[in-house]
Amino acid sequence: MPDMLSLATGGEEDVLFREALEERYLTYALSTIMHRSLPDVRDGLKPVHRRLVYAMSQLRLNSNSGFKKSARIVGDVIGRYHPHGDQAVYDALVRLAQDFAARYPLIDGQGNFGNVDGDRAAAMRYTESRLTPVADALLEGIDEDAVDFRETYDGEDREPVVLPANFPNLLANGASGIAVGMATSIPPHNVSELCAGALHLIKHPAAGVAKLNEFIPAPDFPTGGIVVEDPASILDAYKTGRGGVRLRARWELENRGREKYQIVITEIPWQVNKARLVEKLADIIQERKLVALADVRDESSEDVRLVLEPRSRSVDPYGLMEALFRMTDLETRIPINMNVLVEGQVPTVVTLKQALQAWLDHRREVLLRRVRFRLGKIDHRIEVLEGYLVAYLNLDKVIRIIREEDNPAKKLMAAFKLTSVQAEAILNMRLRSLRKLEEKEIKTEHKALIEERRELRKLLKSKDGQWKHITGEVRRLRDEYDPKTEHGRRRSEMAEAPEVEDITTLEQGEAEPITIVCSEKGWIRALRGHVESDAVSRFKEGDELKFLIHGSTQDNLLLFATNGRFYTLAADRLPGGRGHGEPVRLMFDMEEDHSLVTLFVHKPGRELLVASRAGYGFVVPEDETLSQRRAGKQILNLGKEDRAAACSKATGDHAAVIGEKGKMLIFPADELPVMNRGRGVKLQRYREGGLQDVCMFTFKEGLEVAAGSGRRRVFDDLKDWVGKRGQAGRLPPRGFPRDRRFGLTLDAG
Repeated sequence: MPDMLSLATGGEEDVLFREALEERYLTYALSTIMHRSLPDVRDGLKPVHRRLVYAMSQLRLNSNSGFKKSARIVGDVIGRYHPHGDQAVYDALVRLAQDFAARYPLIDGQGNFGNVDGDRAAAMRYTESRLTPVADALLEGIDEDAVDFRETYDGEDREPVVLPANFPNLLANGASGIAVGMATSIPPHNVSELCAGALHLIKHPAAGVAKLNEFIPAPDFPTGGIVVEDPASILDAYKTGRGGVRLRARWELENRGREKYQIVITEIPWQVNKARLVEKLADIIQERKLVALADVRDESSEDVRLVLEPRSRSVDPYGLMEALFRMTDLETRIPINMNVLVEGQVPTVVTLKQALQAWLDHRREVLLRRVRFRLGKIDHRIEVLEGYLVAYLNLDKVIRIIREEDNPAKKLMAAFKLTSVQAEAILNMRLRSLRKLEEKEIKTEHKALIEERRELRKLLKSKDGQWKHITGEVRRLRDEYDPKTEHGRRRSEMAEAPEVEDITTLEQGEAEPITIVCSEKGWIRALRGHVESDAVSRFKEGDELKFLIHGSTQDNLLLFATNGRFYTLAADRLPGGRGHGEPVRLMFDMEEDHSLVTLFVHKPGRELLVASRAGYGFVVPEDETLSQRRAGKQILNLGKEDRAAACSKATGDHAAVIGEKGKMLIFPADELPVMNRGRGVKLQRYREGGLQDVCMFTFKEGLEVAAGSGRRRVFDDLKDWVGKRGQAGRLPPRGFPRDRRFGLTLDAG
């Protein structure tokens, strides 16, 4: 593709395609960051949320007004402020109204606004909305020049750049979003605690995050739950702006009589879909992944109530819950990434102190702007009142001028040295205002305004006075959300995760004997009990038995493939033995052109000898081969055309290697390196073909090989085959198996 993009239309310039693409992508990225995904540190709102709240205030939908159809609100928002899809705007409105999603909802919804089961809200034509007192606090003073306004997208209207925000919305309600190359995730907090931290910060500006953490110990989630994160980790997240918290469901024991009990979950973690959680628990029971759990029931109404029944009264409830916390979303990790827009423009990851300080600084700026706005109103009113007083003192002359002059305003200004504002105010006076009582009221109002103006001017000059005023606002907010009240109490308790004994038996139950059957084409299944190969006859057409292993439901299986990777599979998750089983390839991310080398039961602490067809190999600790990833774990590094060829137990003082062309070599085992991963060393040299099999054995006991039909044969006179690692070797002794394999298995010992 050429670097230059030629435009066929005349009069247009050629531009570098790369530069044009970079410029347009940067424009898109900045638009996404600033106008869609990241909240403003001052009011904690994204543009769509700010426009929703402002549009509803313009429709007079305050907390003490009536409701209006959500469709009317959405139409107003997309028509005047937010040129995006109506469903996207309605989804944003719904989230602001859900008390299980927002810690302090900004919208009071009437109708079906969804639930914790993941059911969607009713269509916008059916629901109604208005603002909550929290939104009223965010808007307080917006008509008093408290914030800047800008033109809307079509230039026909104006919208606020930021809201006055007499409420710490960023930390109180949190935020989440994904932009281009960055994201934000701020969990919600308790307003009473935020106010306590803000008051301390006002009094002690040099206070550190550690001190603020004493007032704000952890996030506080709408759905409650128990925060079990280490306090040191939470403090580190507040110091850096990045981290996370572990949140668990709240549960309790209910006595069912006769020493039986059931577990009742009353609170689930934030943003967890309850219906999917119940489905996951049911799957665990059905698939016998946790045999200690017998049944689950959802008895929820308005409150959450999930009932878990143990299989027997001897099951430890704490161990059972620990197993469920590991296996389900009854425990989740809420990320913390406090990435916000500072001054509405610069994406910055802020600390807890910086977020609080930015809100307080914004409140001070709002205070100063409102004071200046009020002073302007007072100056204008005082000017008008002083004109009224002049009129009262010269009432007869004023009336004569108004009656006789063609341009009474200019005459009044000249006669009494009035301003144009005063002259117009006198001309607009009502006759009933000429009473003596009105004169007294005007003098009283004039005096009060003079005093108010003096106090406001004093406030503008005093930084301490400004912070004292803000302190009063924050204290009133803290009192309104007192922890003793229902809407102010902390919902998420802080606790340490209890220490329990090993829960493996709870997850797996008692060990049951099984027989693992794997065919040549890689179909695997598990039969109950220990059966022999002659009892296994069911395979797909053209397929046959390759591996038959006796094990138990508590075993882990290790699969070694020709790509040099080890794959781990829990025996209790194998398909049953009634059918043909399932292809191993579907259980892992294994390439089509690779197959199994061997399959065996994992034995902790054992060592393995692995080798490639090119004749390279080494010893690897078996524990290092375990992996829970679908992609497995790469252990044996291979060349371009190479393949993994063999794997055996690494027990003994000598290693035996045999090639495809039949030559065998024996050398001391101490010549083999022990590695966790690599290519290894040269085991045997080949002129043609490659490695067929390897094993290790104790030289004094002789080399034992499989002689077919379950028989074994031991070769004890092997001096002629002993050499140095990397030699070619010689043909094996008479009686060696014709398939040139030692035939030793890894499923025992």
